[in-house]
Amino acid sequence: MKTIAWDIDDVLNDLMYLWFQSWNTDNSASAVRYADLMENPPHGILGITMESYLKSLDTFRLSSSYLDMEPIKEVSEWFVDNGSRFRHIALTAVPLSAASVSAQWVLRHFGIWIRTFHFVPSKRQDLTLPVYDESKLSFMQWLDKVDIFIDDNPEQVQKAEMFGVKAYLFPRPWNNGRLSVHEILGEIGKR
Repeated sequence: MKTIAWDIDDVLNDLMYLWFQSWNTDNSASAVRYADLMENPPHGILGITMESYLKSLDTFRLSSSYLDMEPIKEVSEWFVDNGSRFRHIALTAVPLSAASVSAQWVLRHFGIWIRTFHFVPSKRQDLTLPVYDESKLSFMQWLDKVDIFIDDNPEQVQKAEMFGVKAYLFPRPWNNGRLSVHEILGEIGKR
């Protein structure tokens, strides 16, 4: 049975889109649209500092808005139809302060299939943690069990492919994902 490692935010859910809607409501003078977020992190496009962006994103993650997010419908439907054919792990980069909320969200919506939650702590000011893994790839190398990896970060996908893991770039405005969500899920379902 093959093992799939799923990024959480912007793959299983629409975090950036929903955070951006909230941020845009509070910053109504901004003319930026979600489709304009050609970089992640998008602080430069939004005209704010990285610190301000991370603070806003972390506030969203720790609010009920995060836990209230619905999964991406197409992904959720794929799990119902195909989930039992694979082993699944959640593999995300999230700050330590929000990891438990992220895990709760995953288990609430995908716990039937995703039985393990792994995270590489995102760096935050004034917080020093032991470093077990520098990246998602270093975690996958340590685990040595991942056959398929799905993420919205082109660099993470490229590194996984260089390690020999079949990786898919989940399409978002900030990446050049060639395949649609439907095409990615269709390819995985054929494995």
